[in-house]
Amino acid sequence: MIAADTLLAVLFAALTAYALFGGADFGAGFWDLFAGGARSGYRQRKLIEHAIGPVWEANHVWLIFTIVLLWTGFPAVFAAIASTMYIPLTGAALGIIGRGAGFAFRKTSVTPRRQEVFGALFAFSSVATPFFFGAVVGGIASGRVPPFSEGRGPLLTSWWNPTSVATGVLAVGVCAYLAAVFLTFDAQRVDPDLVPAMRHRALRAGAAAGVLAAVGLIVVALDAGWLAGRLLRPLPAALVVVSAVAGLASIALLARGRYIAVRVTGGLAVAAVLWGWAAAQYPYLLPPSTAVRSVAAAPTVMRATLWSVLVGAAILAPSMWWLFRLSQTPARPSPESAAQSGSGPQLGGEG
Repeated sequence: MIAADTLLAVLFAALTAYALFGGADFGAGFWDLFAGGARSGYRQRKLIEHAIGPVWEANHVWLIFTIVLLWTGFPAVFAAIASTMYIPLTGAALGIIGRGAGFAFRKTSVTPRRQEVFGALFAFSSVATPFFFGAVVGGIASGRVPPFSEGRGPLLTSWWNPTSVATGVLAVGVCAYLAAVFLTFDAQRVDPDLVPAMRHRALRAGAAAGVLAAVGLIVVALDAGWLAGRLLRPLPAALVVVSAVAGLASIALLARGRYIAVRVTGGLAVAAVLWGWAAAQYPYLLPPSTAVRSVAAAPTVMRATLWSVLVGAAILAPSMWWLFRLSQTPARPSPESAAQSGSGPQLGGEG
C-alpha cells in the first residue's frame, strides 16, 4: 500500500518539523527558567521573547498537522495511543496552554510579582511539555501501547518506565540544545554582548544531549530489547551515526563561531535520531505486531488525504517561509527616522 507509506512519511516529516521548531520553542522556555533573577536575567529574557515572539504560535501547526494525519490515515493507532497515553498527553496539552498563557500575561503584567508568577508558569510548562511528549514516544517505541482492539494499556507504566523517562529527559535536553543554538545566532544580530553566554550554554547543552542519548541507548538495550535489536540494522544504525557526527560537528562549529552553519548540523543531529527511531520501528506503528498496512485507512481516504496535503502545502509552505524570513530579518528604520536620530540603521525589535 504505497499511499499508506507515503502518508506515514509525510506524518513523520511533520513530526520532525515540530521537534525542530516547536522543540526550539520549548527549549527557549528552559533557558528562560535558568536566566537568573529579574534584573540579571532581563536581557536574556528579552532575547528569548524577541526570538520566539513572531513564530511561536505558528510552530504548533506541525503538531496539529501530525495529529490530523494520524487520526485520518491510521485511526486505530490514534485511538490506541489516545486511550493508553491520555495522562501524559493531557499533561502536554496543559503545558502548551500554560506556557502560552504565561508568555502572554508576563508581557502585559505591570507588577514584578505578577511577571515572576507568569514567567515561572511559562518556564516550567516549557520543561514539562517536551518531557511528556518524549515519554509518549518512549512508551510507543518500547511496545507498551497495545492495539486498540485489545483494550487500553496500563495508564501509568505505559509512560512511566525506564525507556519513557529516558526519552522524556532526552527530549528536554534536545530542546534546550536546539534553543541555545538558535539563540546564539539571534544574540549575534540583536544583542552581541550575549553571544559568549549563549554559545557557552549551547556547548554545554550539546554535550549534555550527547550524554543523554548514550544513556538512552543503554536504557533501551536493558528495557526494550526488541527496539534495541532493530536499532542495530543497517539503516537505523547509519542514522544514529549521522546524528552523532552531526552533533560533534555542531560543537566544532560553535567553538569556531559558525552560528548559521551550526543551525543546520544541530537540526540534522536531532532529525537523524527521529528518523533512526522510525527506521528501526518500521513497518510497525505499535510494536511489536501492529503493522502499517493492517491499520491504514481505506485507499480512497489515503489518496484524498494526500491530495489535500499537497494543496495545503502549496499554501502553507510559502507562508511559513515568509514568516521565518521576516522574523530573521532585522527591521530597518525609514530614511526620515534615521535622519532625525542622526544614526544609521538599527537592529530591529520584536517581529
